[in-house]
Amino acid sequence: MTTTDTTAAGAGEPAAETCHTGTGSDKGHNHGPHGYSKQKDLHLKRLRRIEGQIRGLQRMVEEDVYCIDILTQVSAGTKALQSFALQLLQEHLRHCVADAAVKGGDEIDTKVAEATAAIARLLRS
Repeated sequence: MTTTDTTAAGAGEPAAETCHTGTGSDKGHNHGPHGYSKQKDLHLKRLRRIEGQIRGLQRMVEEDVYCIDILTQVSAGTKALQSFALQLLQEHLRHCVADAAVKGGDEIDTKVAEATAAIARLLRS
């Protein structure tokens, strides 16, 4: 999904999709088009489905469902979140890291370090 920028690109022309880096209170990440932006609606739908799974877990506990059945659903929710995380990581690599590689300079090292740290966090979870 591209955005329309009426100041920089001219009235009605689509703005280029980029992964932003900069400075500020948001740890150098500006809000704007990211690798996942084209699939945003699908991602939100997927997250709502995962949210439903978590709410289902709450209901199971409220209804005193057998613990093994709850653990089975916890495992399903965990797998769903892991799958979502891997999809985001793939989109980050294809969009943000690839964009930084094309631009060259120090940005590629920053993007690779970010991706590496994200992978390490996923492996620890």
